[in-house]
Amino acid sequence: MKRYWSKVYTAFWIILMMLLCTGCSSETKQVDKVKELDFTVVEEPDVPDELMSIINKQKEKPFKLTFTSKGKEYLYIVVGYGSQNTGGYSISVNDLFLSENAVYVDTNLIGPGKDEVVTQVITYPYIVIKTEYIDKNTVFQ
Repeated sequence: MKRYWSKVYTAFWIILMMLLCTGCSSETKQVDKVKELDFTVVEEPDVPDELMSIINKQKEKPFKLTFTSKGKEYLYIVVGYGSQNTGGYSISVNDLFLSENAVYVDTNLIGPGKDEVVTQVITYPYIVIKTEYIDKNTVFQ
C-alpha cells in the first residue's frame, strides 16, 4: 500500500511540474498594416437616419457595429460606450488601418478631468467614423 501512495505522489508531482513548465503565454499577434485609412468623425446631424436609428436602440449598453452606406460608397464604424453618469466624455480614435484581411479600429473613452465641471445627467458617448467602403471584416481592438 505504501508503494501505491508513493507512485501516486510521484505522478502528482510530475503532472504538476509539467503544467507549471508549460505556463501561460499572453503573446499578442502583431498585425501587419497594409495602409492607414483616412477617416472623418461624423457629427450627429450628418449621421444617416437609418444608422442613427440603430444607434439610438443600442446606446444604453456598450456596442460596436459597422454600417455600409447605400451604394457601398462609405463604411461607417460605430463604437458606443453605454450609459455614463455625467457629461464631459470624449472618444479618441487611436488607430484605423487596413491589414491583409480586415479593417482594424482602436478607440478609447476619455473621461472628464478631475477638476472639470460636468453636467450631472446620464449621457451615452459614442463615435461614428466614416471611411471609404472596404469589403472586409472589421476588427475592434
